[in-house]
Amino acid sequence: MTRIEMKTPLVEMDGDEMTRIIWRLIKDELICPFVDLKAEYYDLGLENRDATDDQVTVEAAEATKRLGVAVKCATITPNAARVEEYGLKQMWKSPNGTIRAILDGTVFRAPIVVKGIDPYVRTWTKPITLARHAYGDVYKNAEMRIPGAGTVELVYTPADGGEEQRVLVHEYQDAGVAQGMHNLDASIEGFARASLSYALDTKQDIWFACKDTISKTYDHRFKDIFEEVYESEFRAQFEEAGIEYFYTLIDDAVARVMRSEGGFIWACKNYDGDVMSDMVSSAFGSLAMMTSVLVSPHGYWEYEAAHGTVQRHYYKHLEGQKTSTNSVATIFAWSGALRKRGELDGLDELVAFADKLEQATVETIEAGEMTGDLVAITSNPNARKLDTEDFIKAVASRISL
Repeated sequence: MTRIEMKTPLVEMDGDEMTRIIWRLIKDELICPFVDLKAEYYDLGLENRDATDDQVTVEAAEATKRLGVAVKCATITPNAARVEEYGLKQMWKSPNGTIRAILDGTVFRAPIVVKGIDPYVRTWTKPITLARHAYGDVYKNAEMRIPGAGTVELVYTPADGGEEQRVLVHEYQDAGVAQGMHNLDASIEGFARASLSYALDTKQDIWFACKDTISKTYDHRFKDIFEEVYESEFRAQFEEAGIEYFYTLIDDAVARVMRSEGGFIWACKNYDGDVMSDMVSSAFGSLAMMTSVLVSPHGYWEYEAAHGTVQRHYYKHLEGQKTSTNSVATIFAWSGALRKRGELDGLDELVAFADKLEQATVETIEAGEMTGDLVAITSNPNARKLDTEDFIKAVASRISL
């Protein structure tokens, strides 16, 4: 069989644990038999990040800026236990945080909807897309352990030698902790513009939510910039399209989302988007059934699965036991990256293959062939549990060029 030729490579970022095993299976069974894959490979596995002092993560992000499209496997963000388990030099920061800080942009996450996998929230009849700001906040913070009594302040020193500004954070009477976060007007504007543009392109209402009543400077800046971008660039187009931009507080948004029917975009700050996308994906069926793409205002796209490395299954795999790990989101990360590469390079065959790969994946599940997490929640009476490799092979059997 003649494989589809690619013009330009994409950036391939390998990852950790069970998703690294799945990554290889997907390439061997679903991609390389059909596509002459061209990719610049970067190993973002924890051991290699440690060996390179995390420079491999920076190199992968810079390659994405150069080539425009990347696909990323799930990776470990180490805590103290992981530092000990892997014998790391230090507690390296989130690779996703590093990549997003370099690329900037907005992460769009949407559930993969299939027949027989019904949302836990009975009112949800349409997908809810999360638009997550992908820069700054706690993912690019500075923090310290406060050993005892003393003062912590925020200090701004103007580069032009102007008057210094100081704000008291806290007068400590005893030990504690402190952190500082930042964001940039330009990045927030890009977030607002990308979110509103996506809403206009998909003809969906969009909600933005933060906590400006408590964070009267930081969060309020997000609210103001969203409103300014909407009023100056999008209001007329939204009214013509019959869609709405809506702002509310984050706690009110959560309550409204739970009572809604779905079918809209929910724009959130970085941390809120991280948490709420997991809630939405899980409520729609499974964390492994959610697409995730970083869209940079500079024209870069990075596709990944929204979930983690499936540590528990990996330990079973190491013991030689069969696992039934859901690979759908990782498959859709590959299909999304290949589709975008095809669109940018004018390769209709590659775009069509990405569509067929996604269709084959959905058809496999709807035929009753699925992994254990979906068997546990499906309403399909003919469902049967497949192991990790057999599910991927079942998808492969449904692909034809």
